[in-house]
This record gives sequence, C-alpha cells and structure tokens, in this order.
Amino acid sequence: MKASAPEGLVPRLKAQYSDEIAAAVREKFGITNVMATPKLQKIVLNVGVGKQLEGTKVNPKAKEQVLKDLTVIAGQKPVMRKAKKSVSNFKLRAGYEVGAMVTMRGDRMWEFLDRLVTLAIPRIKDFRGLNPKSFDGRGNYSFGINEQGIFPEIDMANAQFTHGMHITLVFEQSDDAKSKFVMESLGWPFTKPAKQD
Repeated sequence: MKASAPEGLVPRLKAQYSDEIAAAVREKFGITNVMATPKLQKIVLNVGVGKQLEGTKVNPKAKEQVLKDLTVIAGQKPVMRKAKKSVSNFKLRAGYEVGAMVTMRGDRMWEFLDRLVTLAIPRIKDFRGLNPKSFDGRGNYSFGINEQGIFPEIDMANAQFTHGMHITLVFEQSDDAKSKFVMESLGWPFTKPAKQD
C-alpha cells in the first residue's frame, strides 16, 4: 500500500494549485469571492466486475485481484458495490456484487493525480490525449482506461486478468470551463485540436 506524504510535506500539485492556479482561475473568470474558487473535491475510481459473476457470486480470484490492484493504486481500501436493481437481460439480481470503488480526498487525492498525470497516462498505448469534452455539465470529468497496467506500481506479470477502470474527478463550485482551465493548468493531457491548413 502506498503511504501518503510525510507529515508537513505538501503534495506538489496541491501546492501549485494553492500558490498559482487558484488566483489565476479567479482572475480569468472574474471570481471576487475566494470561497467561490473552483477546487478539486475528490477522485473516484470504479472497476466493474459484473462480467466475472459466476452464478450469484463474483469469481473469488477476480475479486481479490481487483481489490488488491485498487488498494495499491489508491493507497486505501476499496469497497465492493452491489446491484440496486435486478436486470433479467444481464442475469443480474439486486444485491449481487457488481463492482469495486474507492474515493480519495485530501493529500492522497493530490498525490494520486500527480502520479496519474506524470506516470500513468503517458504509458497508455498509442496515447494521443484525453477527450476535452468528457465533462458532465457541472464541471466533473470522467474517463476510462482499458487496463490497470498503466500504473507502474502494478506487477502485470502476476496479474490473473486485466481489467479497466473508470476515473472521475469531482469539482466543487465549478462548471466545465473552469474545471478545464484548472486541469490544463495542472498539466492534464487533453487532445490538442487539429491544425487547419
């Protein structure tokens, strides 16, 4: 499990946000109240394991792998999520375990974001940038990855199977334009618009 930053040491991106980006976003969008500054509230990781259902239970090896991977990646223990509704087409009943999720806040969230931007995302095969339109209208950004191997802390040689995950950045007091500005300032690798000849 990855330990959080030593006592008194502020994560790099958190310091950058506090020292430079918060003031820049207020100036750009004409925000006069400091309390109304958009800020990253939490990062949520979700892994679906519905395909690994065997009868009423998730394949134990798949469940163990997902929980272990999320613990290593996030540095904290994930929780299993259960289906809220029964869907007969998917042979799914309410109460079946269908996924695992972990929510990061505070310093651990900032450290994860730093590792995601500088180490993990550049390891995506044939990477050309992330979609700048993947906002939800309220300033939150979501994207998916196809395999956990992009995180350097995961040992794919010992992995039983590969799984993707869904990553959501949740912002407070924000909208799509403000969140995009904050993310670009933090070094988020959005797809560059194609050059017109």
